[in-house]
Amino acid sequence: ELELVDPEGLPLARLHLDSWRGADAGRARVAGRVEPLARNEFGPFRHLHLPPAEVRDKHPGAFAVPVTVAMTTDDVAAISRHAEQTGATPLLLVMTGPGSPRELSAPGLVNATMAARQSIHGAEVVAVSAAARDDTEASGAFYTEVAAAYADDVLTVAGTGEPSELVARVRDRDRPPPDRRGLVVFFTGLSGSGKSTLARALFDTIVESGERTVTSLDGDVVRHHLSKGLGFSREDRETNIARIGWVAAEIGRHGGVAICSPIAPFDATRRQVRAMVDEAGGGFVLVHVATPLEECERRDRKGLYAKARAGLIPDFTGISSPYEVPTDASVQVDTTRRTVQDALEDVLYVLYTNGWLRSPNTSFASGG
Repeated sequence: ELELVDPEGLPLARLHLDSWRGADAGRARVAGRVEPLARNEFGPFRHLHLPPAEVRDKHPGAFAVPVTVAMTTDDVAAISRHAEQTGATPLLLVMTGPGSPRELSAPGLVNATMAARQSIHGAEVVAVSAAARDDTEASGAFYTEVAAAYADDVLTVAGTGEPSELVARVRDRDRPPPDRRGLVVFFTGLSGSGKSTLARALFDTIVESGERTVTSLDGDVVRHHLSKGLGFSREDRETNIARIGWVAAEIGRHGGVAICSPIAPFDATRRQVRAMVDEAGGGFVLVHVATPLEECERRDRKGLYAKARAGLIPDFTGISSPYEVPTDASVQVDTTRRTVQDALEDVLYVLYTNGWLRSPNTSFASGG
């Protein structure tokens, strides 16, 4: 059995486990019968999170519409036609679970749907904590299955066209332009690759511009504070990165810029951080500082590689523990025989051309 609890540890449900699949990035896939224990009293739009049986009793004969994006005027028209043809109440089921709202935060999608509801006579909005599946097709099938629990008739809409002016205003408020959204710049690379140096240079550049609030979560500094007491086993290193990721995501949630520069050798943990940042509504730029091991070992300013080669430091990344090269980096930088400013330009180019920072050089902003 698994007990499901709220953030304060109050038991909400018990899962009687039938099957499970192995963990990935600290997550496992489980299936079984859910036994409700208590109703979650906290969270945005809690009053809209209603159980299927209650919705069916309140709106018999209704039809359900799964919603994962801000509805367009075409969607509204299709729902209104179906309601007129059937005489049934439209139930707008907003999927608010992890990965389900596309392009908007979960509260933002609820607000956008409530704005669209004003143009659909008799429509009701219900929030559903349904998480996305592995791909778009699987997610669509899952949402339809979930919707069928609320109503026998399920209508899917195409999501084509443009939203109304009111919905667009809600959408734009939830997802402002990149230079006003939260951002996490995550440097990863071997010890001695130059990632901390680049991270500090980027921090100084942003501070000097005066245009954004920025926080540095340097790997060594974090270990003295946020992760004090953790060792360097794989488990402890993953815990360290998860803590950094959580703090960075919260900074991004509130519109700030977080610059992280841990080694972060494992792909699954980096993806876990990306998912946390995405869920919080921030942008995520992964910078792979791809300086070769030979160059990092040649620099060895702290003497760590020499100690690792001598067997004095176990589980040392690049020597006795693997570094999994990112396949999803936004930019790759090799600092060998390059000045800090020259290498930093590669990172700034990505930030400027994607609108995360305002470029002082118009040729950057235009991609020139």
